Amino acid sequence: MQNVDNPDGAAGKNNLWSVIGASSVGTLIEWYDFYIFGSLATILSYQFFPHGNPTAAFLSTLATFAAGFIVRPFGALVFGRLGDLVGRKYTFLLTLVLMGGSTFAIGLIPGFDVIGYAAPILVLLLRLVQGLALGGEYGGAATYVAEHAPASRRGFYTSFIQTTATLGLFLSLGVILLTRYAVDITSFNQWGWRIPFLLSAVLVVVSIVIRMKMHESPLFKKIKAEGKVVKNPLKESFGKKKNLKMVLLALFGATAGQGVIWYTGQFYALSFIQKTMNIEFVQSNYIIALGLLIATPFFIVFGGWSDRIGRKNIMLAGMLLGIVLYRPIYKQMYSLSDLSLKTELPAAKAFNTETQKGEGGETVIVKTASNMYSDGTVLNEVATSVQNATGHEVSSDHRKEVVLPMSSFWILVLLITIQVLFVTMVYGPIAAFLVELFPTNIRYTSMSLPYHIGNGVFGGLTPFIAISLTSLPGATPFDGLWYPIGVAAVCFVIGLIYINKRTDYTLNAAE
Repeated sequence: MQNVDNPDGAAGKNNLWSVIGASSVGTLIEWYDFYIFGSLATILSYQFFPHGNPTAAFLSTLATFAAGFIVRPFGALVFGRLGDLVGRKYTFLLTLVLMGGSTFAIGLIPGFDVIGYAAPILVLLLRLVQGLALGGEYGGAATYVAEHAPASRRGFYTSFIQTTATLGLFLSLGVILLTRYAVDITSFNQWGWRIPFLLSAVLVVVSIVIRMKMHESPLFKKIKAEGKVVKNPLKESFGKKKNLKMVLLALFGATAGQGVIWYTGQFYALSFIQKTMNIEFVQSNYIIALGLLIATPFFIVFGGWSDRIGRKNIMLAGMLLGIVLYRPIYKQMYSLSDLSLKTELPAAKAFNTETQKGEGGETVIVKTASNMYSDGTVLNEVATSVQNATGHEVSSDHRKEVVLPMSSFWILVLLITIQVLFVTMVYGPIAAFLVELFPTNIRYTSMSLPYHIGNGVFGGLTPFIAISLTSLPGATPFDGLWYPIGVAAVCFVIGLIYINKRTDYTLNAAE
């Protein structure tokens, strides 16, 4: 392994914060672009897929969402190689443009009702571009910051990059909520959902301006000046037994478990709240957003702590907590919206009908029946009918939405916060852990691949696999949790046995 404790690689304090800020802003925007799709999965399933089977449409949306994750390792190979050949700065400028352009384009695609199956195909293709771009972004940003940071505080400084994934999700939820409040629900479902995608163009332009002012990593400039840039980073990374061993250890001893913990505590939690618990759209987003807001500072806490006690124990503790506590947590979550445990108040039942004109001149009729319960819970059964000018129904939708009372709302926020704390434990130290495994001349490539397989494949497939498991005949709402629990358990055992206690803390070996 490469000793990156070279003092020449550490930037001055003021310059270091500029490096962190420029890297973090761009990475945050890329995460925003990537996650806006997942945050709007419920609505996108109706916009881009056939309406006959809502469950199949939602699973198709999650599969399209997951496709972006699956190609992330390929992006890691392509852009990781480029980053190790031409430098960190220009590589993640390119990834930023690709990500922003594809996100903006998704906001322009007509719905299934207009162009049929061309809609999901186009969305899938753009989602693949997003995945390739993100595959090249994270490794570059983490490497760039790590190669500027002093060795004794590498965990602390790289943890700021680690906050960007969760902050990107938080930003996506915030923009969605602001847009939802700016327009009525019918307009949001018809066209307002496009605004968060289109806003990406503005964010990307701002980030490009910031990143153009960045300088190349000092360690990369050093090896380039010394003529040590490798001609084939892929062969160097995976053709040598020693480096390949580190790649496999990083994947199966750290990033796979970290990936499923990350996506269970945030994205699967959101899917579970919206589709299994049927929590109303705005309230569900508030719950996740508040949990993220409360827990996000702990990425920096655990990143900094890892500089003192090592990366390994903190990451493995986060995995273990998820393994042991996921099922009790999700059972408690489910009980908060389980109407069979509540007392209905028939006398308080209310009905409401709204008629609006759609963007194409059609008539939209929304009928809502509200059922009240003694603890303050409200069940809204919403039936939407879209009729053409002759009064013929062209589409319809029926959904149930549960609105929780404030006491249950805050309990659910607490349960989400606990899960995000597990995320901060596994994710806060992992950038420093990964960059310290590999030498400078192949670091971008070598750390990117296990990270994006662990997060993109093992982690990114979590919502799709978990919801698929719960859709099987005879399955309970909690059977989907066996997937992240199983992956995290295997990773925990491998990491506990094979990750050297000192390897993840300090670097002693030269290249």
